Amino acid sequence: MWARRALVLITLLSAAVGPMTAVHGHGDAAPQPVDTAGLDPVGTVWLEENPYRLKGGKQYELAQQIGASGYNQNCARCHGLEAVSGGIAPDLRYLETGTDGDQWFLQRIRHGYSQDGSVKMPPFENILNQEAMWAIRSYLETRPN
Repeated sequence: MWARRALVLITLLSAAVGPMTAVHGHGDAAPQPVDTAGLDPVGTVWLEENPYRLKGGKQYELAQQIGASGYNQNCARCHGLEAVSGGIAPDLRYLETGTDGDQWFLQRIRHGYSQDGSVKMPPFENILNQEAMWAIRSYLETRPN
């Protein structure tokens, strides 16, 4: 008798609490803005090489910090925490270094990627500015392969 009452109580509580909670398996999938305050503006012409790596010093360090936040807000849900992929998307620690890696990264983050009509990665060109994209690239350069 007590087991039946407990089951009824659990069912009632679940019905009452269930509608008040939302489950997001991978968190909020909406792209999040990246605050790039403090980074030197890079202009409207798309660059082919990471300007913050080229500048070095405090700008590169700041870009890495901002990029870590931007990565965690926008990329980690698919590419993994600290850029260690769990298999859903490529492990970004293995991007080529230098200009070749920069060009591939910028092409992919700007335009996204589709395969067989299915969007595998959304385009971020009209969501993140160029400074935010290069900041994320700067962060990825700190991740060892």
